Amino acid sequence: MVEAADMPRDLSSLVVPCRGSLVATGDLFEPYRLVDAAGGVVGSVAGYLRDLQAAGRSSATQRSYGMDLLRWFRFLWAIDVGWDRATQVEARDFCCWIQGSDKAVRPHWRRAGQDRASAVPTTARPAPAGGAGRAGVPNAVTGKPAPGPKYASSTVAHCETVLRSFYAFHLDAGSGPIVNPFPLVRGRRAGRPNAHGNPMDPVRAERSGRYRPRVPVRIPRAIPDQKFDELFAALPSHRDRALVAFWVSTGARAAELLGATNADADPGQQLITVIRKGSRSLQQLPASPDAFVWLRLYQAQLQGDAPTGADQPLWWTLRKPLRALTYHAARAMFGRANALLGSNWSLHDLRHSAAYRMARDPQMTLTDVQWVLGHAHLSTTQVYLTAPVEDMIAAVVAHHARRAQPQGSPPVDPDRLRYRQQSLDVLFGQGPA
Repeated sequence: MVEAADMPRDLSSLVVPCRGSLVATGDLFEPYRLVDAAGGVVGSVAGYLRDLQAAGRSSATQRSYGMDLLRWFRFLWAIDVGWDRATQVEARDFCCWIQGSDKAVRPHWRRAGQDRASAVPTTARPAPAGGAGRAGVPNAVTGKPAPGPKYASSTVAHCETVLRSFYAFHLDAGSGPIVNPFPLVRGRRAGRPNAHGNPMDPVRAERSGRYRPRVPVRIPRAIPDQKFDELFAALPSHRDRALVAFWVSTGARAAELLGATNADADPGQQLITVIRKGSRSLQQLPASPDAFVWLRLYQAQLQGDAPTGADQPLWWTLRKPLRALTYHAARAMFGRANALLGSNWSLHDLRHSAAYRMARDPQMTLTDVQWVLGHAHLSTTQVYLTAPVEDMIAAVVAHHARRAQPQGSPPVDPDRLRYRQQSLDVLFGQGPA
């Protein structure tokens, strides 16, 4: 007789309502808070996020981890299982469900009041911004596929890692289940990985999660110079031109540049100071002269409208009342420029473009590029030495074109077809043997 716990769960008919949410509080010591359907704070997640903050993780990291935990708790609420009673069966079913289900669509803020009464998420997704086209089909301009309705394998892998860390935290604290529902892969030996390895041999990759999917290795995609010129010409304001010029010349991340203040820009030395994402340290990055020219034009437009204090934000919204420019507003600005060209470039592609240009410069070493990008390991910077997809496609197309050409016989030297006169004399008896 099969027990109820061993019965397979019907995931095809499972409906996971969009209950609860991750709320931004604006509090310095609690940037985000996970609440349930009744508005109550989920205490187990609050303690975990507080532990992340104590470890020096940024608010963006806490938001990313909180979204993964929100998906897990919505799944548990749908199957009526407490988070502290979850087993490997629930973890396995969750990883199967998230890889096969559609992404939950957050309603637009104008329709949020109308859709709040509906608890079931809709599977119809709006058309991606920037002329991305159909989901999964490569864009005609960029060659990048548009985001599909399913969760990407990298999102699933990140979610599995976060949940394993979440239960490991409560396992150490003694506040959760005694066994982590998200185990590591099965190994022939128990204990610490590489415990019996030779210290002279290279260290093998440590064991990963048992339910962690394979993540394909993505090659950084740089924007070709001609396409970048067209994209830059489509920008409508001096602020947008200054932002894009700084992103493509410094290689800074989008959020790093948006957090700059008036005191961080130094046109005299052609430097701009940013706060690095991981280490949270200050770093001065050289920028192109064009970027500071567009910045000066933008600041001339703001004369008398925006505060000029040293600690005031460097980037503001175009509409009044002026507010500090956020990442989502900058992303929307870039999406509007993409829509004019029918492309789907992202803000992070500007960082890839800057890294690719620097790596291709013979006068710059790879360690210089590593310092500019802020990579902790040189192996991360080495991926930019790989030729972009566009160059590889052009090389293969040229190869097929050469193969299609008719291959005639190579020209033959007429002197090589003649007999030597001395040999002819010997053959016909007209000379010495």
